[in-house]
Amino acid sequence: MTVTLPGLEDSTELRIEWGNDVLRVAIAHGPHTAPRLVALWHVAEERPDLAGLRRSALPVLEVTVLGDGRSGTSGKRHVDGAAAQRMRLVGLDETAEEGTAGKAAPVRRLLLHLADAESGLRATVHYELADTVPVLRTWAELSADHELVLDHVTTGVVSGLGHAARWETELAVWEAANPWSGEFRWHRSTLAERGLYDVGMVRFGQVGSKNRISLTSTGAWSTSEHLPMGLVEDTRTGRLLAWQVETSGAWHTELGDRYGDVYLAAMGPTAHEHQWAGRLDAGTGFSSAPVSLAIVPGAAAGPAATLDAVAAALTAHRRRTRRPHPDHDTLPVVYNDFLNTLMSDPTTERELPLIEAAADLGAEYYVIDAGWYDDEHGGWWDSVGQWEPSTTRFPDGGLGGLIDRIRAHGMRPGLWLEPEVVGVRSPVARTLPDAAFFQRHGHRVAEWGRYQLDLRHPAARAHLDTVVDRLVTTFGLAYLKLDHNVDIGPGTDAGTGEAPGTGLLEHGRAFLDWAGAVMDRHPGLVIEACAAGGSRTDAATGRVFPVQSVTDQQDYLATPPVAAAAPLALPPEQTGIWACVDGTMDREQLAFSLVTALLARVHLTGRVDTLDTDQRAVVREALAVYRDLRSAVGRSVPVWPLGLPGWRDPWIVQGARDGDHLYLAVWRRGDTDDGAPDTLRVPLPGRVTDEVVEVLYPRWGGESVAVVDDGGALELKLPALTSARLLRVRVTS
Repeated sequence: MTVTLPGLEDSTELRIEWGNDVLRVAIAHGPHTAPRLVALWHVAEERPDLAGLRRSALPVLEVTVLGDGRSGTSGKRHVDGAAAQRMRLVGLDETAEEGTAGKAAPVRRLLLHLADAESGLRATVHYELADTVPVLRTWAELSADHELVLDHVTTGVVSGLGHAARWETELAVWEAANPWSGEFRWHRSTLAERGLYDVGMVRFGQVGSKNRISLTSTGAWSTSEHLPMGLVEDTRTGRLLAWQVETSGAWHTELGDRYGDVYLAAMGPTAHEHQWAGRLDAGTGFSSAPVSLAIVPGAAAGPAATLDAVAAALTAHRRRTRRPHPDHDTLPVVYNDFLNTLMSDPTTERELPLIEAAADLGAEYYVIDAGWYDDEHGGWWDSVGQWEPSTTRFPDGGLGGLIDRIRAHGMRPGLWLEPEVVGVRSPVARTLPDAAFFQRHGHRVAEWGRYQLDLRHPAARAHLDTVVDRLVTTFGLAYLKLDHNVDIGPGTDAGTGEAPGTGLLEHGRAFLDWAGAVMDRHPGLVIEACAAGGSRTDAATGRVFPVQSVTDQQDYLATPPVAAAAPLALPPEQTGIWACVDGTMDREQLAFSLVTALLARVHLTGRVDTLDTDQRAVVREALAVYRDLRSAVGRSVPVWPLGLPGWRDPWIVQGARDGDHLYLAVWRRGDTDDGAPDTLRVPLPGRVTDEVVEVLYPRWGGESVAVVDDGGALELKLPALTSARLLRVRVTS
């Protein structure tokens, strides 16, 4: 359709409106107009003021070419690229893919073909929507006939977030700090509290304040400080916009004001923040980091219901876009010998009692964590790389004999591996060429006694293929835990002078490609992603690996806030949660630790060999309950009746909804001096359909649970300062 927009230099434009049954986009374009995303909205919202939003609308592709820069403004922001403003729509394609048994709904795609006649830059912007899911996934493929260098590029840009609002105080941003062993620490603040103000300069012909709210991650740990996702809340309506950057390396996001409104830009690495450069020429293209945007209108039931709706949308999106794996459905119970147990010091003598106990408790996989290759009595950190079994730790049959014992006890065996690193003392460091490692300025990059392999190099990939194929084939492995415990910095120049950030991005993509190829060669092999606990808990990693480690937290009392918040970042069936138990714990403490994992993936650990008969019965009961409900976990969507948990909250509640079944994990972390109430009222996301509240685990009693508020809440009292329960109740919306 053709529309006339008064007061604009290019007064005649065309408009594209596209979307699915829940989400719509409006794009303005014309002979003098770069295609601009004017609005992105949910069909349950009022139709947006497209004419009013047009002034602040940003191009669907924000890109800056080196030597070209920005136009109309300057500063640190990643918008108003001169090349982006010169791009014109030269064609479009729209396709639809019907839903299949493996996909939840049909998928619609819009491809916008753009070109800049001045620079020679060309791009195809991809928009992707699945029916019923209010999440837009977007990325761009760029090319040129001659050499161009990009400073930044993203399609994850949307404006108009503060239209007609006092956005300083009426918009709030939710960010998640992700400290090691205290992951998923969400915090909400207004834009003013984060330092973004309306300085009033637009009325003097200026663009805005030139300021921004920014989050940036550098290096190979994509989530070591912050999650690459967040929320923008419009407090007037309750509307939430969620974003996630789908990359396993460096990324950047920013909120800024522009023409009296607020924009969001989310992207992968940039020149300014990450020493990145996107080189294009006649034979080289570039694909930007995908960004997904979810829109959920404010729920009549309030902010908690809106947050639950965002989580449901993101969970559906992640399940749809990930690599299929049978592990998503089976959710086996894994015993791992690391946490508070062997701590990287395995021997046959130490493993055998754990193997026997784990099997007796009901574990289905048994993973030998770090140290199985160590002949140096703990000095292996800077000598790893060959990944050959120790010749001294496992007498009477070696590592293979020990793995046979695991299999004889009815469990499937697994090993820990740290594939991306080679110790500086390893023979592999001498046999592989320099080009197989990260380099900068003519030197290999070393960090904490390790070199980093560059998985783009054939020799590096061949080395890891040989290692993994040998281990899987020789020992009949069913499980690999792949860890990564050093952050190697901005990246590698590959010995050729390329931008380090470019090398890091391409290595990260090559690593995920390699991991996928391993699972192609070994169907059914479960590979767990880990990086110093939850330091790579990003959507790109989640698309490939069937299960992810999310924390290294060793205190079972501190684990619930991590476990309860994790489903906003990962589907619960991919979230590995430690359930650490030993013979020093009473039955309420054991149940507390076990409940922490029952709505996710149970990674059992601890000195299970020290449990007495009664304690083993407590653990055995928990795992039996888990086997009954794990199919529901894989279908469920997360809910938080009390909101996302604070780090020191005395009460924490995590919910998982599977149709009309609502599962609630409730933890009480009391202290005699904290003054916290011993009774908790839990509002429910729906009305109770009957008065029966099942206590699924533990079943020995001591708690009291009552339905109150005309079926809208539960009143719960737990029997001890440290106690937890898993409940099930039927609810209707």
